[in-house]
Amino acid sequence: MRKPVRRKLPKSGAAIDFATNVKQKLEQRQNPSCVFCRRNDDCPEKYGEKKTYDNGITLHYYCLIMSSGLYQRGKENEGIYGFLAADIRKEIRRASRMLQEAMSCSVLLPVNQTDRRDALHRSKEKCRVCKKRGASIGCAIAKCPKSFHFPCGVENQCIFQFTGQFASYCWEHRPVQKLPSIWSGSSYTCAVCLESIDPIPSYDILKSPCCKNTWFHRQCVQYQALSAGVFFFKCTICSNKDEFQKEMLRMGIHIPEKDASWELEENAFQELLHRYQRCDARRCLCKNGREYAEPDSKWDIVLCKYCGSSGTHLACSLLASCMENWECPECRDIVYKSEKLRKRRLREDIKSPKRKFADNQESLHSPKCPRLSSETRKECKKRQIFTSRSLTDILKDLRSQIKLNVISRINVDRTNVWEGALREMRRKTFSPTSTICVQFSDDTRKPPVAVDLGNPCHEFFCLLMHHLENSVLFEGSTTSKNMTLNSRALRWDWYYEAGRMIAISIVHGGPSPNFFSTTLFNCLAYGPEVTEPTMEDVTHFEVTQKIKKIKESSSLEELKLSVNENADYLSVAGCLRPIWSLDDKEMLVKDVLTFHVISRVRSPFERFREGLKVLGVLENIQKYPEVFAELLCYKPQKLTAETFGKLFSINFSPDGSNRRIAESRVIGFWRDYLADVEDGTTKASFEEILTFATGTNVSPVISFLPGPSIKFLHNDGIIQYRFPTGQTCLNCLKLPMSKTYEEFKECVDFAICNTPGLKRM
Repeated sequence: MRKPVRRKLPKSGAAIDFATNVKQKLEQRQNPSCVFCRRNDDCPEKYGEKKTYDNGITLHYYCLIMSSGLYQRGKENEGIYGFLAADIRKEIRRASRMLQEAMSCSVLLPVNQTDRRDALHRSKEKCRVCKKRGASIGCAIAKCPKSFHFPCGVENQCIFQFTGQFASYCWEHRPVQKLPSIWSGSSYTCAVCLESIDPIPSYDILKSPCCKNTWFHRQCVQYQALSAGVFFFKCTICSNKDEFQKEMLRMGIHIPEKDASWELEENAFQELLHRYQRCDARRCLCKNGREYAEPDSKWDIVLCKYCGSSGTHLACSLLASCMENWECPECRDIVYKSEKLRKRRLREDIKSPKRKFADNQESLHSPKCPRLSSETRKECKKRQIFTSRSLTDILKDLRSQIKLNVISRINVDRTNVWEGALREMRRKTFSPTSTICVQFSDDTRKPPVAVDLGNPCHEFFCLLMHHLENSVLFEGSTTSKNMTLNSRALRWDWYYEAGRMIAISIVHGGPSPNFFSTTLFNCLAYGPEVTEPTMEDVTHFEVTQKIKKIKESSSLEELKLSVNENADYLSVAGCLRPIWSLDDKEMLVKDVLTFHVISRVRSPFERFREGLKVLGVLENIQKYPEVFAELLCYKPQKLTAETFGKLFSINFSPDGSNRRIAESRVIGFWRDYLADVEDGTTKASFEEILTFATGTNVSPVISFLPGPSIKFLHNDGIIQYRFPTGQTCLNCLKLPMSKTYEEFKECVDFAICNTPGLKRM
């Protein structure tokens, strides 16, 4: 029996090579390489999707579409992405084998003989990077002989444009971005990954074409393009789409024609459809547990109006219905602190426009926070100019709107000045820009004494402001009044008419209200949203006691007791809510004050503000709040002998006449009389003297029109003048030619103190 012949084993080196070849073939079957680049790397972000098709061809998507001699001759559903299998095999043979095969594919080569020769020479060349055959991609520059595989081109910073003719450029002829003409040399951050970046255009660093000082890593912007697709790929700073995509395609960024990845994922936002269903109250009263919810009952769950991720049963938070807004403790604390900070900053910015403008100019800008636009800078400069103007100049500009050749006549009764003003100013023929001529229907006084029968416009506005100060439209102390809520006044639109009358009085040279509270003025100047009322603004005794009881609570139990006792009022005010700690006291007091002083009278306030818009008064109040505060909120400064004497100009007779000497002596008496008025040794006051001569007891910010003057009553043979007279239509005070100061003082005191109507001013 023959023994089996034992085959000789190869030597050790040959055995290793044999095992290596077997392993490589096995790996090749499991992970075949691309037919173009001969690499088996599977990196969709860099080389595109790698896939083996039914015809046995394995390739990278980018290697396929970037091949120089390959054209898409099929439809989208034919072959591989519209490329026919026969064309792909021809391109592979052209790039790797025979020169004659390239010549047979005449449709793939240029018609020009010189270009044909260059292309044939290029097709035979090896890859300039890896020195292997199969380089199917050439530089788009006709005179450049370089050919390379797609992965090799990526490694050597070649540019591949995934648009138009799908041109490819080698590392010497690739398109580049220009360095900005103005560059500070400082470092910035990538607008995608927010990591530090050097703002120098290069292959790995790209500059945004639509935003200044916006830079990207190439890898970051490529990942963003693959994820967002052509419909959502845009600049992350300014959201520009067309210009940004055009520049990125030029620089070799592939933007796939697909929807965004987050839109393609099934049920990607499914969790947003789930409603939070749990009671998070500190003490849940429901016996069935915190997750139990019964619609349209006290066990219905209400979510926080801010975050929506916290809830409470209606019964657990003492809520009346699901329509009420509930805030979880965390959001309530955050909103309260941020709102308080925002109000404080807004007031500071409005009151200090100079400092704000300077800060904006000096602060350094960041790539994501560009500098102020030219329009914003102009507005800042305007506001800077606004605050530098005086009240006199502002009111003079407002007065320039008055038409001297158009007259509106007002006939009123002093005892019913409000009704008369409403009747006359609501006429269609009345215009706020016309010159106002007032005549009192109840004036039965004789011209020689006191105020004459002219056009007592100052007296009319003074009586009107006096009526408004004591009307049902306002409440509070004499020097600090707020709006009231009066249904009758709201129904008859008196709040609008009051605002309009105040605006007309200010522009036409009448007195200002001088009784606005600081809170009311801040609401007009800065807006009710940023105004915080105080306890002094509450005039209702019962409401004051309720707020004080809450404010003076020293413990949590005492605070809860105060809230329960005033639950009805707090419910009406919209401030009834659970109290978790003593820190909630301050916020509760603020909310109650805001409701009672501001929110409760919001409708009257809006109508009053509309009335103040007449003749541009409200606009100027908001432009110059600090200037108008003194005009509307405080009583005018007390008159003195010096300031009062400067109000009147003296009309002397010509020099050299006998009358001039007597007039100079009377003026001396007049100045002594003013000094006695200041000392309080006369029966008349400065206000009464001013009313006697001009019809108003307040010196307007703008000078009187015409200016107050002093004339003299000279005696003749028939008439002897002992007492002074006043002409309010001309703002003129006529003094008698008294021989002694005692006579002068007695006559002036008697005339002023016994003139009807002055005590009403």
